[in-house]
Amino acid sequence: MENKIKGVKKEIVSKLNLVKDLKDIEKLRVEYLGRKGIVTLLLRKLGSFSAEERPKAGQLLNQSKREIEELLKIKEIEIEKLEKEKRLQGEGIDLTLPGRKLDRGTAHPINLVLKEIEEIFLSLGFKIEEGPEVELDYYNFEALNIPKDHPARDDQDSFYINKEILLRTHTSPVEIRVMEKQQPPIRMITIGRCYRRDAADSTHAPMFHQIEGLAVDKDITFGDLKGVLTVFVHRIFGKDRKVRFRPAYFPFTEPSAEVDVSCLLCHGRGCRACGYTGWLEIMGSGETDPAVFKMVGYDPEKYSSFAFGMGAERIAMLKYGINDIRLFFENDLRFLKQF
Repeated sequence: MENKIKGVKKEIVSKLNLVKDLKDIEKLRVEYLGRKGIVTLLLRKLGSFSAEERPKAGQLLNQSKREIEELLKIKEIEIEKLEKEKRLQGEGIDLTLPGRKLDRGTAHPINLVLKEIEEIFLSLGFKIEEGPEVELDYYNFEALNIPKDHPARDDQDSFYINKEILLRTHTSPVEIRVMEKQQPPIRMITIGRCYRRDAADSTHAPMFHQIEGLAVDKDITFGDLKGVLTVFVHRIFGKDRKVRFRPAYFPFTEPSAEVDVSCLLCHGRGCRACGYTGWLEIMGSGETDPAVFKMVGYDPEKYSSFAFGMGAERIAMLKYGINDIRLFFENDLRFLKQF
């Protein structure tokens, strides 16, 4: 038995010298240590040995099994090292080659527009104020002189959490919160996300960004509003843009006006984009209604004010010639890399 075991060890050593790859090692492992391997079969025959021979034979076989496992492992490590060296030689690196350029991110067009708008109004002496996106019905509607039966307060138009709390539908509530906390003079803008139950299409989205502005002081006139917004239009779209103010209605301003700019595509001549009118609407504006002043404790006989509100997506679409608002939210790199 001892001679047979020594013969097995000698045999596997000679075979290991001929091994060329890891597959050959695995074959040897199965041949000698597998379920039907040579060493395994010898271990199974221990039961036929006499009681005197069995302990010595068992010890010798187990020791031989461990030695064979170790020989196979050493050879496996040796081959892995050789294969790695061979692979590295074939994958030589030319240090003189230029490095690969990685894709760089760019600012989102909405962020670009918001940053530019922010800088324009800061330069005009306005401060930036913030408010909550989850708003009370009082600030979102009632304090802004929006009556209970107004369509904007309908469940089909707004995201209500309960009867008194909803996702804000515009950034105007920030104006009320600021006026409650401080006395005039006030010159502020607020920028943030708003939410309405609009079906997504080329010009509507259930979430959008709005910019709201407010100025309160003694002797503020509609002429001040026109001057500020004309400066804004010329800076954001260029000095060649014409500005038009059209009479409109908003519950929280009186008088109110829609602000139009001459079409950026046809330059006022008329095309499909502007409905052949030569004008594109960009925002609503007006003098703050005295009823709003009464809600915040301001004296409408002493103070006057103007306010305006615009959508960042609308400004970006006009500025960059984009015809579908959904492009801003689809994360298509082909679109985003243009900015």
